[in-house]
Amino acid sequence: MSKDIRRSDDGDTGIGIATKTRPKTKRPSLYRVLLLNDDYTPMEFVVHVLERFFNKSRDEATQIMLHVHQHGVGECGVFTYEVAETKVTQVMDFARKHQHPLQCVMERK
Repeated sequence: MSKDIRRSDDGDTGIGIATKTRPKTKRPSLYRVLLLNDDYTPMEFVVHVLERFFNKSRDEATQIMLHVHQHGVGECGVFTYEVAETKVTQVMDFARKHQHPLQCVMERK
């Protein structure tokens, strides 16, 4: 028993290759989480915040804290929108709970 394959005039068998197109996934936007300097929040509290919420080592946290102190602002990390928003909320709530005016913000990278 043989299979009859019909060819068109141009030699095409009518058999094609099925291709699956993958949707292009876009990388999520990233956001920088920043601490702002103030004249009232103790340096040690800022170091503690960096260690606790951003998993920084004592040395790294101290470096960032000094940068914030000297330049008015310092980057804690870069995250997706949801993670950055959560970090900002956690830091602000923690600072308020301990009666410090520390400000934490996020900006699109």
